[in-house]
Amino acid sequence: MTTPRPLAVVTGARRGIGAGIAIELASRGFDIALTDIDSTGAESTLADITAHGASCKLFESDLGRVEDHGAVVQRIVEWHGPIACLVNNAGIPAPSRGDLLDVTPASFDRVLDVNLRGTFFFTQAVARHMVGTPSTLRRAIVTVSSVSVEMASIERGEYCVSKSGLGMLTKLFALRLAPLGIGVFEVRPGVIRTPMTEGVAGKYEQRIADGLVPMGRWGYPEDVAHAVAALASGQLGFSTGSVLHVDGALSVPTL
Repeated sequence: MTTPRPLAVVTGARRGIGAGIAIELASRGFDIALTDIDSTGAESTLADITAHGASCKLFESDLGRVEDHGAVVQRIVEWHGPIACLVNNAGIPAPSRGDLLDVTPASFDRVLDVNLRGTFFFTQAVARHMVGTPSTLRRAIVTVSSVSVEMASIERGEYCVSKSGLGMLTKLFALRLAPLGIGVFEVRPGVIRTPMTEGVAGKYEQRIADGLVPMGRWGYPEDVAHAVAALASGQLGFSTGSVLHVDGALSVPTL
């Protein structure tokens, strides 16, 4: 009898970092539930996941619509069964870069509604499911945040504030879920080459050449995916609340 594959939920997984994570987890034995605001362009990601023998399905969901989270989790569970891993990857950039003194309440609210409020309450919905569903599987929640948790970029203040809150989210859920053996982790990527960074690629190419990243290169989705998969594996059984930087030493303080 074939042992069922555990289920990983990856938010914002249609492309970019989320797609890389979903494909990597599929290669390590997970079935995958992807969420994204729409399914446009997801065909290649889904094909790459199934090529690893995984079952997968994309659930259209706006992370900012907190009132829908319970129903989304229920649909996922009805499709596959219990959730073993949640990867919080979905997020949006600041609508525009500019003077910190020009940030509008509408821009601030939209970015925080998705990146922080949405992630908090989706994590809560999945955690409630995990708490209410005893399992012999190793379970984990991994949140993909950013070096912007610690490093300030004054031209996109609302984004930095949204990401800084994810650091505390990780600590809070780690403490709440520790008695159940559910590991909660945070991965902080640096400058990653994705569709989201294409608009500023030229700027970062020059800054990397000038020494911004000590490793001297862009990061790629697979760099983040490997880190997430290591944490999601459940092999770090006595670790939780931990942060893993995937940034080529960008965030290491120097004199």
